[in-house]
Amino acid sequence: MVRAKILYAEDDETLSFITKDHLDLQGYEVRHSGDGAQALELFNKENFDLCILDVMLPNMDGFAIAEAIRKKNQQIPILFLTAKSMKEDRIQGLKLGGDDYLTKPFSIEELILKIEIFLRRSRVFEVPTSEAEIMVGIYKYLPHEYQLVLNDQTRILTQRESELLGFLLKHKNKVIKRSLILESLWGEDDYFMGRSLDVFISRLRKYLSQDSSIKIDNIHGIGFKFVCP
Repeated sequence: MVRAKILYAEDDETLSFITKDHLDLQGYEVRHSGDGAQALELFNKENFDLCILDVMLPNMDGFAIAEAIRKKNQQIPILFLTAKSMKEDRIQGLKLGGDDYLTKPFSIEELILKIEIFLRRSRVFEVPTSEAEIMVGIYKYLPHEYQLVLNDQTRILTQRESELLGFLLKHKNKVIKRSLILESLWGEDDYFMGRSLDVFISRLRKYLSQDSSIKIDNIHGIGFKFVCP
């Protein structure tokens, strides 16, 4: 089995030692750095399957690292680690291209579960389905390439964006409960996961805005309806 390679940026020596040790025992190949600039340098030199970024890092914070990573790679999952008192950091991280977050203190079991979910859905570990191309209004959606194409313009989606678009397409022109989306894609339904979902819905609205026949309507108190021809 292919060993997944993880970039782990965390400056707390005790936490990083314990976390890396557990991830090593799970069979992951972990490259750790306690310095933000050095973590980005590692990313630019090596190939990774997933990034775990603490928000507060010396020399370069996790947000800045994520922005730099997204300029180079739109697909790799990015998981932020945030302090419990810094709730808005979670939303900011998602807006900058993150896919998910964990608040400190977190359990190793929860971290491993999130890693496994992302890697299981990653195309590196998935068996391809028969659908190579799906029309979404005037757009072409290539799920295996994480691409949304309009004429000669190609947008590379993050893994979470692609998962959400695929889920909406599966239930298009039907009312979808927020709880169903959250439990299916995030694994749980709570306030901040709901805020996360809203961020990703806003992203998809922006990406699909050139086709007026496509809408993602809010259904008050229930969820969303993905209107698509």
